[in-house]
Amino acid sequence: MQRLQEAKVLLSGLQGLGAEVAKNLVLMGVGSLTLHDPHPTCWSDLAAQFFLSEQDLARSRAEASQELLAKLNGAVQVHVYTGDITEELLLNFQVVVLTTSNLEEQLKVGTLCHKHGVCFLVADTRGLMGQLFCDFGENFTVQDPTEAEPMTATIQHISKGSPGILTLRKEADAHYFHNGDLVTFSSIEGMVELNHCDPRPIHVQEDGTLEIGDTSNFSCYLRGGAVTEVKSSQTVSHEPLDAALLQPRVVAQSPQEVHRAHCLHQAFRALHKFQQLSGRPPQPWDPADAERVVGLARALEPLRGTEGEPLEKPLDEALVRRVALSSAGGLSPMAAVLGAVAAQEVLKAVSRKFMPLDQWLYFDALDCLPEDGEHLPNPEDCSPRCCRYDGQIAVFGAGFQEKLSHQHYLLVGAGAIGCELLKGFALAGLGAGGSGGVTVADMDHVEHSNLSRQFLFRTQDIGRPKAEVAAEAAHRLNSDLRVTPRTDPLDSTTEHIYGDEFFSRVDGVAAALDSFQARRYVAARCTHYLKPLLEAGTQGTRGSASVFIPHVTEEYRAPTSTISEDAPYPVCTVRYFPSTVEHTLQWARDEFEGLFRLSAETINCQQALTSLADTDGPNLLTLQQVVLGALRSRPRTWQDCVMWALGHWQLSFHYGITQLLKHLPPNKEGTRFWSDPTQCPQPLEFDANQDTHVLYVLAAANLYAQMHGLPGSQDQPALREMLKLLPLPGPQDLAPIFPSDLASAKLGPEQVQRLHEALKVWSVDAPLRPLKFEKDDDSNFHVDFVAAAASLRAQNYGIPPANRAQSKRIVGQIIPAIATSTAAVAGLVGLELYKVVGGPRPLSAFRHSYLHLAENYFSRWVPCAPAIQKFNRLTWTCWDRLKVPAGQPERTLKSLLDHLQEQHGLKVNMLLQGKAVLYSVRWSPEKQAQYLPLRVTELVRQVTGQVPEPEQQVLVLELSCEGEDEDTTFPPLHYELCKEAAPLHSNIEP
Repeated sequence: MQRLQEAKVLLSGLQGLGAEVAKNLVLMGVGSLTLHDPHPTCWSDLAAQFFLSEQDLARSRAEASQELLAKLNGAVQVHVYTGDITEELLLNFQVVVLTTSNLEEQLKVGTLCHKHGVCFLVADTRGLMGQLFCDFGENFTVQDPTEAEPMTATIQHISKGSPGILTLRKEADAHYFHNGDLVTFSSIEGMVELNHCDPRPIHVQEDGTLEIGDTSNFSCYLRGGAVTEVKSSQTVSHEPLDAALLQPRVVAQSPQEVHRAHCLHQAFRALHKFQQLSGRPPQPWDPADAERVVGLARALEPLRGTEGEPLEKPLDEALVRRVALSSAGGLSPMAAVLGAVAAQEVLKAVSRKFMPLDQWLYFDALDCLPEDGEHLPNPEDCSPRCCRYDGQIAVFGAGFQEKLSHQHYLLVGAGAIGCELLKGFALAGLGAGGSGGVTVADMDHVEHSNLSRQFLFRTQDIGRPKAEVAAEAAHRLNSDLRVTPRTDPLDSTTEHIYGDEFFSRVDGVAAALDSFQARRYVAARCTHYLKPLLEAGTQGTRGSASVFIPHVTEEYRAPTSTISEDAPYPVCTVRYFPSTVEHTLQWARDEFEGLFRLSAETINCQQALTSLADTDGPNLLTLQQVVLGALRSRPRTWQDCVMWALGHWQLSFHYGITQLLKHLPPNKEGTRFWSDPTQCPQPLEFDANQDTHVLYVLAAANLYAQMHGLPGSQDQPALREMLKLLPLPGPQDLAPIFPSDLASAKLGPEQVQRLHEALKVWSVDAPLRPLKFEKDDDSNFHVDFVAAAASLRAQNYGIPPANRAQSKRIVGQIIPAIATSTAAVAGLVGLELYKVVGGPRPLSAFRHSYLHLAENYFSRWVPCAPAIQKFNRLTWTCWDRLKVPAGQPERTLKSLLDHLQEQHGLKVNMLLQGKAVLYSVRWSPEKQAQYLPLRVTELVRQVTGQVPEPEQQVLVLELSCEGEDEDTTFPPLHYELCKEAAPLHSNIEP
């Protein structure tokens, strides 16, 4: 991040693609960005350039974009340069990016950048095709090649010898290490010579142990410690553009992709040649212009392989022709995808983190066009209309644009991906006319940490509902867009809001959610209402986008290994027997809540002590520690706060562990209680020379001072000197509670009385200030306390600790997210939206996508078709349902069961609504005689106590049948309410 904040980047070209690159770089915090584009804004720019509007027509694109771009991040300097790009100018930058430039300029600037060691990128989109080229020089060092955290494993034992043999606590961890890997060590007791040593190469033995070099002259190993992989740098060599143009190295995953990329490479060269000869690009869907481009591509000098040999595969002229026909437009989703990848490459150049592209990337989404030639757009339908959608009309036609405007979509989630999707909807004109519209549902509020990737939000929006802010911002992008914000959650509690009537007006759903639980629910609603679902997610530089179409693709399924994201760790494990860094962080987080929030609230409320005595032990233990600690009266000075924090350090990391070992000694009754994975803890000795010790006291004392309304201090050297003079509190000073029953600690009468006296002392002064954990303020000591406490706890138990950044991410439940991958997956969703809106398309038209920007991996594939199930005369998929009208008069339970048997051969064993049993073949004859004559809605009322809402259209019932297999899942039975008498039917073929 420091390298990024010092970087200077020149970006030339501010159409849609350039705007995406600029937006991502500013959000990520590049130090300085200089914009260059003296060309005037035109109508076709507005379909993808979100910084421009109708008011900017004829104004320089760069100047018109500067103000809004600068508002995204006040820490980034955004300049405009209006002159020519010269050699002298280029020397001022570390990275130069050209977008939508001609080949002559690319070659000139590329040659100069290669000469002076300036990283150089070319990015371009033409309709549904895009290209990216990178030249980082002949000796570019990548200091951190991969996204993965260095592997850290806990040590069981290290032998003295040559070589020394290291045994890992978990044998399976050996699979993460490889021969020749460099490692270092930390927190080892005994063989301290290894701690923080220079990186050592290892050799992995067959039994999973590691040879770590000569340890014969080191001290004997006692306990603990961790071995950590050390990442090594790599050097890459890039060719300049003039050489790479005829001998392209392309990013591809298969020989077929390589050949397609080579054909697209030639198509781009031919488009440049057409522009040079004609002074204009090909006209939209003009057959004559397209044939001329194909001829120019055919006449180009053939490409050569990596060894200089001519490539043998012939040019795919049909591909080049389709590229030329659709090349005149500018599309927001294509700009989003290519702009994200280009911005990530700029970040790689300035941060030297992750391997850069080698060297060409081609991406096309020609699958968005109809597969048969009969339904392709025509030149008249794609001609300019002098409207903001001209760039999109040039590819898909005015008729398709009209269809887009009448769509009504539900967007679930207005976070990072949701903002990008909403931006794409506004630029595309989705729901911008007629009966169309977009409903944005999100119950969350804007937080400070959102601003680095959710570009519709600003600092002044912090605390406001995301849905409302996003809706207002999207309307500013396109005043015709009809956006309705909803702050109600979309879950089982709001089905009266998002019910039959609501979904009857919705054409499709886009989901931008951060939990599998929420995704499963929304996907189930889409399956129930037969609505298309577009879904995307990211984690760091990874991203995915998926599309689910009724009766065409499979339905959404969350990963089978997924468990509840909010599943808590067992309390006993967190408090006394941690074995992972997550356990220590959960403990530290609980400490924060107990010490600085719950205790203050309890004291302020003056709860009756008789009821306090019945409260669970952990809460009372924390309360006593706060109220008493090493003090006997309310703190008045900074030194009082330091004394309390020092006492709590002793209680948590020394005396508390000592007392625990008295109750659970290492060897109890001849058996080993403390064994893997339950590690025996060791008490720590406070040392003012240890940074983590001092940091804990600094953070705890400041939080304690904040809670009592006292001034704190950030002077760490002064605190270190104070700690060297203060006496360490002893057990008699702390009065800790160590009940024999660790799981259900109760206070005795004497302890309750002491708490009563202490509360009296505290309550006479002003109320305490409860502290609410806030992860986004790095100056409030919240994360500092949790990180230091967890690190010390990890040292107690011999667990490799997390650093501050890792602690903040885990405790704050922060999903690693960056602007680039977020924008990329939103663009991929936008491409699938074109297909969904365009009308019935075969399975082969749709694509699931996965990308990993750190590793230059890009994959798109056709989804699976829905699985077909059969039973007796029925054949169905996940999208089918049995439809049975209620009829007039309404049918009875017996009539329903008879219909299912007569029409479909289904002899029902059990009928349910949710978990309520409406019928069972095992019922007694008396019970069956009681329920079979009941009308179905009356039966539901009697069994569940629920009456269908007036607007409710169906009752959804589940059934099991005689003779079914264990893996048979029958389609839901939709009992249709409020229907006139009609022939009994089903949408499932017999």
